[in-house]
Amino acid sequence: MSAAQQAVSLFDDRPFFEKALAHGVRHGLIGQDKLDAICADAPKGMVQIARYFGTEFLRPELELAKDRIVNLVSLHLAHTSQGDLQKAAELLRDNSFLSRSKAGSDMLKALITMPQTTHFGMNERSGFRDEHIPLLAKWSLRPLADYQAELASRSHATAVVEAAIWIAGRLGMDADELEEAGKDAEAVIRTALLAIACKRSTLPDWVTFEKMILALRKRYLNKPGKLPLTLPADLPSEWLPVVESVRDSVWEDSAKWLESALPARKLFDQTPAFMGRYFWVEDAISEVEQFDRSVSKAWAKATGGNDDESSLLTLFLCMAAGSAAKTVLTEKAASNLVKKIRKSGLQTALPLQFIQDHAPAEHLEDYASLWTNFIEEASGTLTSDHDYTFNDAVALLRRECNIQS
Repeated sequence: MSAAQQAVSLFDDRPFFEKALAHGVRHGLIGQDKLDAICADAPKGMVQIARYFGTEFLRPELELAKDRIVNLVSLHLAHTSQGDLQKAAELLRDNSFLSRSKAGSDMLKALITMPQTTHFGMNERSGFRDEHIPLLAKWSLRPLADYQAELASRSHATAVVEAAIWIAGRLGMDADELEEAGKDAEAVIRTALLAIACKRSTLPDWVTFEKMILALRKRYLNKPGKLPLTLPADLPSEWLPVVESVRDSVWEDSAKWLESALPARKLFDQTPAFMGRYFWVEDAISEVEQFDRSVSKAWAKATGGNDDESSLLTLFLCMAAGSAAKTVLTEKAASNLVKKIRKSGLQTALPLQFIQDHAPAEHLEDYASLWTNFIEEASGTLTSDHDYTFNDAVALLRRECNIQS
């Protein structure tokens, strides 16, 4: 027999559970009592799994449940023991079969709820829910290699997101605000490192970000490697590798933007190579003040040409809450807006000042009355501590503002 044929003949494609069980029996770790217990537990587990994912009354569902329970136990044993049959057999000896199936299921549930991406606003933080069950059904049949690859990918995304939340917290911005902003975690870290280099204590709005870039260009032109990107001394060690990696990308970027003749706005907000790579706090009032003070330009920029009442009320409420000015919100963004209002309150005079400064003269009184009447009626619901789930507040916004499902 050739060496190649021998290699093929040694391949063992049995489920890891079966290998661990055989190893345990062969080496005296697992006796007849444990085998009897597994034989008793397995049918119960199959019925429970079939019921959870569909029905226990159809033979195909039970056959699939058998594959699932074996795979769940195999996933747990292989991952926990790191492929060591001795350790896996000991786990089977010391724990019930059903508990190892549940451990495998818990592994997959934790995986499914981990961030898939480093983009804030695209990940959920509410744990495993019923709508995740179809995903669990798919993953319960996937091999260990798929699980490990996905775990590595999601673990990296989690580390980047958590590092961004931590460093943003040091600069005055919390996780809810980052989620509302909806930018990449790497962009937050890049800007945070620049802010620290510029001795800033908060993450910048656009106006401040532009000033930072101009100051850094003036000081470090032709010497990007000298850019002082110091990491916080108390940065937790588990996030050090990802932050260092992002810092390297800032140094790479800086070789281009330090020497570029393009204005900061053109470079960072309109050039494909840099769009989305850096972060600034959206501040409609601050930004509007930097543009031409003419009514038409400022009003057109803020409203985007939308002058219906629901769009205007959405815009005014965002301004009053200190959020990015938008004329339409998703359901999730509306819920986040209510959370922000509960946390920081409302500056109800800001929209009135904006209307006074920038609204078309013929509509000044109408728009001011629209906002005043709305906020008088809505403020109690928006700020109430009794509406723990935000249902009443979001329902109000859905009725009066421009909310898309």
